[in-house]
Amino acid sequence: MTTETAPSGSPAGDAIRIAFSPCPNDTFVFEAWAHGRVPGAPAPDVTFADIDITNGMAERGELDVLKVSYAVLPWVLDEYALLPCGGALGRGCGPLVLTREPGLDLTGRTVAVPSERSTAYLLFRLWAADLVPGGVGEVVVMPFDEIMPAVRDGKVDAGLVIHEARFTYRNFGLHNLADMGRHWEDTTGLPIPLGAIIAKRSLGEEALRRLADTVRDSVRFAWDHPEVSRPYVLEHAQEMDPAVADQHIGLYVNEFTADLGEDGYAAIRGLLTRAAAEGLVPPLAPDALAFP
Repeated sequence: MTTETAPSGSPAGDAIRIAFSPCPNDTFVFEAWAHGRVPGAPAPDVTFADIDITNGMAERGELDVLKVSYAVLPWVLDEYALLPCGGALGRGCGPLVLTREPGLDLTGRTVAVPSERSTAYLLFRLWAADLVPGGVGEVVVMPFDEIMPAVRDGKVDAGLVIHEARFTYRNFGLHNLADMGRHWEDTTGLPIPLGAIIAKRSLGEEALRRLADTVRDSVRFAWDHPEVSRPYVLEHAQEMDPAVADQHIGLYVNEFTADLGEDGYAAIRGLLTRAAAEGLVPPLAPDALAFP
């Protein structure tokens, strides 16, 4: 976990404390805001942390703005509001279940997952409920970048992967057993809800609306000036191939990033309603997703 201070000339004490991952889609989305390119935006104090860490921050009520898994929303929406922009939803971008051998029956098998509070895990559990009637075996939580090596080395039977692993799993000699996003889209017709942007309700309605405008303006700046964000993206991309970083951004930054819209909200409600019916998350209050 690393931290960047607010832009030069902005008092850190007055800054909005925000945490998001170093993944290319997040750095692409927030580059303009982080570097003072959004007129009138509050100064940000940026912390970089993987999604499992930011989920925990949200549950503890830390920081003002966080990128989290949609799966954690039922535990945090009393304190945080869901912003209608800046997150990751889409089509053809879901988590994958990888194995060393094709067609492996996962009944009773050990599966590595990046977090039990991740959207990927919810999608996996819903998929397994439909297609692994005998049930998987032990579920092991490990950092997402350790999952593919663990599957390759036989430490686990299968791995649930996210992020750029969609583009690199073949480099580990692995097979795509199942696409959680495809199953979700086939059974619901809805886009895949992955990562959300949330902000403290205690900031007040005016500040929340201003934050939403700031995030939208940051996204639009990135789309209009992609070359400006590139150094920031590659600096934090953990030695990722630039071509893979571009694929990552192209897949996860889309129209839902600018605005969730009707389909986006339907996808979020659909996921959390189905997960609650399976006993995986607490049920949402009727107006829990409403934005001020």
